[in-house]
Amino acid sequence: MAATGEALTPQGYIQHHLTNLSVGEGFWTWHIDSLLFSVGLGMLFLWLFYSVGKKATTGVPGKFQCFVEMIVEFVDSSVKETFHGRNPVIAPLALTIFVWIFMMNFMDMVPVDWLPHAASLMGIPYLKVVPTTDVNITFSLALGVFVLIIYYSIKVKGVSGFVKELTFQPFNHWAMIPVNLLLETVTLIAKPISLALRLFGNLYAGELIFILIALMYGSNVALSALGVGLQLGWLIFHILVITLQAFIFMMLTIVYLSMAHEDH
Repeated sequence: MAATGEALTPQGYIQHHLTNLSVGEGFWTWHIDSLLFSVGLGMLFLWLFYSVGKKATTGVPGKFQCFVEMIVEFVDSSVKETFHGRNPVIAPLALTIFVWIFMMNFMDMVPVDWLPHAASLMGIPYLKVVPTTDVNITFSLALGVFVLIIYYSIKVKGVSGFVKELTFQPFNHWAMIPVNLLLETVTLIAKPISLALRLFGNLYAGELIFILIALMYGSNVALSALGVGLQLGWLIFHILVITLQAFIFMMLTIVYLSMAHEDH
């Protein structure tokens, strides 16, 4: 079923579901749907965890409080095992990254036609509901991590120490400075790029598979049961994917910031 009232060709159906609700042109294009869902989910995360923290008691906790405490303890243990410096910001940052990215990824569990169709009834032509299928969102997250890497590298090692790290590693000789600078700069820049593209690629591919299954079986009543089965099977597998991608982004962030805190 197409998300709009008009009949769409298979190509048009796919294109429709992969098109953002945008304003502006060129570099100044704003993806309104990605911003709406990412900011909204971020606020929901803050409200939920604040509410649990405010109501936490020393008695028997509720189910949701137990779930939140398990997540906090899991992230805290991951930081303690991976991060080798001393910084009170890292654990809250890791928790925010893991939960926020998971919540954005989890929007992929919503059937692909539901929200776009509801939006079309309100006159909204396009609506992408999974922020992490938008490379602008994943690059924004990665650039935030990149800024922290640079900041803590300079804060811990000083400007001279940071420059020395770029120019005298891996070959500790003045004649190899150009080679070292090239290698270390590429390595440094590759960190945010790999973070962004890994998350975007996995979620975009997962969303595309949901769309293709809906396209192949949604309009055929005889095959609709098979389509539901395939959707359910991919959904169960995709839960692992979205959790793993949030965990990988969090762990790589911790590792990169731990490396930034190492003063040789």
